[in-house]
Amino acid sequence: MDEPARPRPVAAVPEPAAGATAEELMVAVAKGDERAFELLYDQLAGPVHGLVRRIVRDSAQSEEVAQEVLVELWRTATRYTPEKGSALNWAMTLAHRRAVDRVRSARAGTERERKATFEAARGRPFDEVAESVTARLERSQVRRCLSSLTELQRESVLLAYYQGYTYREVADVLATPQGTIKTRLRDGLIRLRDCLGVTA
Repeated sequence: MDEPARPRPVAAVPEPAAGATAEELMVAVAKGDERAFELLYDQLAGPVHGLVRRIVRDSAQSEEVAQEVLVELWRTATRYTPEKGSALNWAMTLAHRRAVDRVRSARAGTERERKATFEAARGRPFDEVAESVTARLERSQVRRCLSSLTELQRESVLLAYYQGYTYREVADVLATPQGTIKTRLRDGLIRLRDCLGVTA
C-alpha cells in the first residue's frame, strides 16, 4: 500500500526586521508586504505629518493630507528606486506637493467666496462697491505680479509673506539653504516692487 504523499514544506517569507531601513522597507512594500508598510509607516508618519502641518497649518487638514501621502506611498511603491534617493526624501517630496496642492485649493475656494461676496455687493451704496472693486483690482495686480516671479521665488515669497514662515522654516520646508532662500526672497520682492510700481 502506497504511503500518502507528505505535504512539501513551504518556504517561509522572511519578515522585515524592525531595524530595516526605509529604503529596504520600500522595496518590500513594492512587493505587497503589509508588515513592511506598517514599519515604514512608523518611520515616516512623523516627518511627513510635521512637514504637512507647517505648510497647511490646519490640524485636521494636515492629518488628512499626511494620510493621503502615506496611502500614496503604498500605492506607488513600485515606482521607487533606491538609487534615485532616500525613501524619506521621496516621501517628503510627495508630502510637500500634496500640502501645497491643498493650500492652493483652499485659496481658490476663498477666492470663489470673495467673488460671490462681490456679486452680492452690487446692490450696496456706491462707496462700499467702489471700495470692493478697488480691493479686488489690487488683489488681481498682486496675483499678476506674483505670476511674473520664477516658480522658486514665488514659492518662497508665498511661504514667507502669505503664510508667515521665518527664513529658517521656509528653508526647512523647501529643503534649501537659508542663504539661498534669502536671495530668492530679496530678488522676488524687488521684482514684485517694480511690477507693482511701489517707490521707496
